[in-house]
Amino acid sequence: MLSKPISDITPFTLLDYPGKSACIFWYAGCNMRCSYCYNPEIVLGKGRVLFSEAISFLDTRRGLLDAVVLSGGECLIHKNIQEQIKAIKKMGYLIKIDTNGSNPGILSQLLEEGLIDYVALDFKALDDKYEMITKSDLFSPFEQSLQLLLNSKVTFEVRTTCHSDLLASSDLNKMIHYLDSKGYEGNFYIQGFRNDKETLGKLSSSQAINPSELFSLPNIQFVIR
Repeated sequence: MLSKPISDITPFTLLDYPGKSACIFWYAGCNMRCSYCYNPEIVLGKGRVLFSEAISFLDTRRGLLDAVVLSGGECLIHKNIQEQIKAIKKMGYLIKIDTNGSNPGILSQLLEEGLIDYVALDFKALDDKYEMITKSDLFSPFEQSLQLLLNSKVTFEVRTTCHSDLLASSDLNKMIHYLDSKGYEGNFYIQGFRNDKETLGKLSSSQAINPSELFSLPNIQFVIR
C-alpha cells in the first residue's frame, strides 16, 4: 500500500506483548476514524520507514527481543503484510497483531499459515454505535474476525477504549454479554480515554470508569487498564 508502510518504531516494550520483550512497528494509515484515537499522525500521515529498514533494525535485536508487535493505524490494510510477517517470522520473532478486525480475509490467511502468535482485537462498540464511533460500516467484518479467532488456537484478547461521551457503563455491560453469547472466555480489557493526549477528534475530557457499574460474567472478567 505504501512504499514506506511504517510510521515509526518503538524499539523496546515490556507492556505490549504479555510476558515478552518486544518492539512495535507502527503502521501508517487506518480505515477507521475513531474520535478518541491518540495516534492521529499515524492514522492520517504517511509512513516514514521502509520495511527493509525495519528488517535491518530487527537484525540488530536478535537475541534481545522475543517479539514484534504490529500496530498502527491498522496494519492489516497493507497489501504486503503477509510477506512482511513471513520475513519477520523467519528471523525467529513472535508476532503480535493489534487490529480493529476489519480485514477477516487477511486475518484468516495469517491464521491458516500459522504466522501470528497473539492478537489484540479492538471491540469498538456494538452495531448500534459502531458507525458513530468508527466512522465506518465495518461491524460485520469485525464479527467475522472475532469468530475466526474463537475458532483458532491463537491466544487473543479483546479490548475496548472507552470515552464517557461515546460509551456508557450500560454499553460495556451489553458488550460483555455479546462476547459471552459468542463463546469468548477470558479478560475483556477496558482502556480509559487519555485526557492528556492529542486525539483525532475534538473530545472533551472523559469521566473515569466506575468499576462498580461493570458486571463481569463467570467466563469473562472486566479488566480496567
